[in-house]
Amino acid sequence: MIVHGSIHSFPKEIKGLIAIFLVILSIGFYTGLLFVNDTTKLEPEGIEQQYLGNELDEDADVMLFKKSDREILTLVHNHILSLSLIFFVLSLILSTTSINKKFKHFLMFEPLISVLLTFGGIYIMWTGVLWFKYIVMISGILMTFSFTAATLIIFSQLLKKS
Repeated sequence: MIVHGSIHSFPKEIKGLIAIFLVILSIGFYTGLLFVNDTTKLEPEGIEQQYLGNELDEDADVMLFKKSDREILTLVHNHILSLSLIFFVLSLILSTTSINKKFKHFLMFEPLISVLLTFGGIYIMWTGVLWFKYIVMISGILMTFSFTAATLIIFSQLLKKS
């Protein structure tokens, strides 16, 4: 079965469904990034404080406490499950595009690795390996790049005539 480039021959209804799905998915994804910005200020120290607390900082504007076992396991579990499904579906759609195959494969597999590194990294950082906040930040940036690139490519391919 040839999947590469098949998006161009999809019926208008399927292309429309994919476009609407991508718009709604993007709203959810970027709203999540707004939340991350609000809670961490997109800084390594903010990531650390969000999960490990800041109760020793007397000058803190907002007092944060270390996440409990239940909170951290719920966060890691929910994000790994939901984001892996999101990126799996996005990768299936991306596989039908006619872009360079090596770049396509990167965009299909990288976000799944980043999901594991980001949320596994949050757990590892929470256990006390503080330098993992940098892994969390880098993998989160790569995941966001991959999401943005994949959605823009799919949109452009949906508009392209067969």
